[in-house]
Amino acid sequence: MKLKSIALFLFCSLFGFAQNIQNNPTGNHGNKFEQLGTILPTPNVYRTASGAPGHQYWQQRADYEINAYLDEEKLNLKGSETITYYNNSPDDLEYLWLQLDENQQSSIKNANYQSPSTLAEYSTTDRLRTTDLPAKDNGLGVNIEKVTDASGKAIPYYINKTMMRIDLPKILKSKEKITFKIEWNYNIPDRMKNGGRGGYEFFPEDGNHLFTMTQWFPRMCVYSDFKGWQNNQFTGRGEFALAFGNYKVTMNVPADHVVAGTGECQNYSQVLSSAQLSRYKQAENSSEPIEIVTLDEAKKAEKSKSKERKTWIFEAKDVRDFAWTSSRKFIWDGMRVTIPENGNKVMAMSLYPKEAYGLYRKFSTKAVAHTILTYSEYTIPYPYPVAQSVEAANGMEYPMICFNFGRTEKDGTYSEGTKNGMIGVIIHEVGHNFFPMIINSDERQWSWMDEGLNTFVEYLTEERWDNKFPSKRGPAHTIVDYMKLPKDQLEPIMTNSENINQFGPNAYSKPATGLNILRETIMGRELFDKAFKTYARRWAFKHPEPADFFRTMNDASAENLDWFWRGWFYGIDPVDIAIDKVTVAAPEFNVDPKPRERTYTVDKPQVNSFEDISKIRNREDKNIQFYTDVDKETRDFYWRYARGLEKVDTNKKYTVKSDNTEKPSSADIERLKNIRAYQIDFSNKGGLVMPIILEFTFEDGTKLNDKIPAQIWRKDENKVSKTYYFDKKLKSIQLDPMRETADIDTSNNFWGEIAEPVSKFNVFKQKQEGSARGAAKGMVNPMQAK
Repeated sequence: MKLKSIALFLFCSLFGFAQNIQNNPTGNHGNKFEQLGTILPTPNVYRTASGAPGHQYWQQRADYEINAYLDEEKLNLKGSETITYYNNSPDDLEYLWLQLDENQQSSIKNANYQSPSTLAEYSTTDRLRTTDLPAKDNGLGVNIEKVTDASGKAIPYYINKTMMRIDLPKILKSKEKITFKIEWNYNIPDRMKNGGRGGYEFFPEDGNHLFTMTQWFPRMCVYSDFKGWQNNQFTGRGEFALAFGNYKVTMNVPADHVVAGTGECQNYSQVLSSAQLSRYKQAENSSEPIEIVTLDEAKKAEKSKSKERKTWIFEAKDVRDFAWTSSRKFIWDGMRVTIPENGNKVMAMSLYPKEAYGLYRKFSTKAVAHTILTYSEYTIPYPYPVAQSVEAANGMEYPMICFNFGRTEKDGTYSEGTKNGMIGVIIHEVGHNFFPMIINSDERQWSWMDEGLNTFVEYLTEERWDNKFPSKRGPAHTIVDYMKLPKDQLEPIMTNSENINQFGPNAYSKPATGLNILRETIMGRELFDKAFKTYARRWAFKHPEPADFFRTMNDASAENLDWFWRGWFYGIDPVDIAIDKVTVAAPEFNVDPKPRERTYTVDKPQVNSFEDISKIRNREDKNIQFYTDVDKETRDFYWRYARGLEKVDTNKKYTVKSDNTEKPSSADIERLKNIRAYQIDFSNKGGLVMPIILEFTFEDGTKLNDKIPAQIWRKDENKVSKTYYFDKKLKSIQLDPMRETADIDTSNNFWGEIAEPVSKFNVFKQKQEGSARGAAKGMVNPMQAK
């Protein structure tokens, strides 16, 4: 039975069904503030109770040498790679697991995680087709040509959907390494039609392609102390868990293509024209973006379509992945950024087609620079030599390179929504360099550790970009609509990526909002920032788990935040604190104090009301001697009283007078005459405990504020009262005036006069059209109307 319990616990731990265990589920206290010790994994030599890596912490490493051939005419990629895998674990390994993410694009090789479907109100000609039973091969997915050892000898392998297992010819012992080779190819999907993160976009106006090569090569799965092999299937949602390593990658592409990728190009002098190389060197020392490949050069390349080929060579160190892009449509600009904390000189760069020129030339590279500088302040100094943003009508991140949207109208104008959306997505995707590319959490298991932490720092960075920036995720009030949903539509943040119903609010918004509430309302900025930087520093270039984050934030701040992690991350209760009643009382001074009288009877003997079995047996036991029998000097009045040997009338009443009060002095009366007591009764209607934030408004127009810590709920999680004393008349009380706590019902947050709305406005759903993300077609924007 014990073994079965352990197995069930391990199953729940591995697959993310975290239980919000309660200590006192039927009581009104002892639940919300119970420690997380019953939920978090036991600390060990790999991960400490403080949240830091342990003295025996280890992680695997994988180095890659990759050759790629991009066939634009056939829309095919052919590749070969040599992987050197280092087994730094204490375990011996008999097989290895690799990810084949392109198989998710296949109709027959994908993970087959289906979702329910219903009759659609409309469809498109591209998507409307008969159901194939059995499914027909759409020609997508990875074709493995061969797997060999370093000498060329074949190694057996087995493919299960999006995962490939390599059976090693001999056990890979602890502290040993192995080198093996893989050759593969696949047909590149049209990501504008099929979706997904990588593929091509075709521009019919000029007959060119823009390729985003992502998740494009067989990649090592993570083997870790907390999971073993992270070989959960790739379903298109939960992203990646990857090992760090060094990369050398060569890309053979059409000669007029411009290529950007993870890391630094090693042969610009061979692939760029002399003018472009000169402009690149100029950009290396410029504080403003300089066009390396100009708009005119990109327009000319669109028309030429060279039949020749060039090879670009890139190298990257200490990265967990490699992505690249290739197109003859690219304009390319860049500038140098110096990170103050470590003096690192970074090339901030952007690549974009002419369709995005009016926005990207103005904003993209500067947004890249702003992001790495701001994130460096809040986490760790940016360590890499490059940070790049590529306009590709989508949003996705990889080390040192990311893909974003942001195209103008044909006349070069753009809407405010497109501009802000573009800046926001650039900040978000560039920010992913920190979470999870450096602070390398397991996205396949816990999306919030990637998306949520990153969205939080994105919000801080947007705020630093423009004080009026319309951030949609981060402020407490923006999560209210999600938090008030029926509970059967919600799940805890601590839920596996594949099982989340409302993915955006759960994985992005709610964790980001929670951290912002911690920073602004619960901990304060300075303390929170110190703890958050400690987490980033501890786990940079390592694999943190949720417990490591929770424990570090507690450890580095001296704040016991388990109540917050329990409620916000493990629970689905919302915040709804109400002012139920306010009782007002005033002091009285005109009553002459009289001696106080108290009537009482004397106490009966202090003996047990029931002679229990232990007392009876002790008396019967001849070996036991009671001290008061041995030393009869200890038999005082009360010894005799307990045995009825002293006669006392316990019914007689006695009166005692106490004359220790006097009438207040005239000075005291004058000083205290205007004081009023206000007892405020609160109820926790939502279930999630939170600080009680109050704004008091007085009749003279002045205001006072108070913030009661959440711990006031620790002895009664449902109802509490707090009494205040003021020497001027209170006009009204406002609960959570700045909407800091994500309270889902503000109608019960006020006592006193309630002001009527001064105006009304209409609400409607805006219709958005256009295939590219961020586009707003069919409307006149302010730039066009000026």
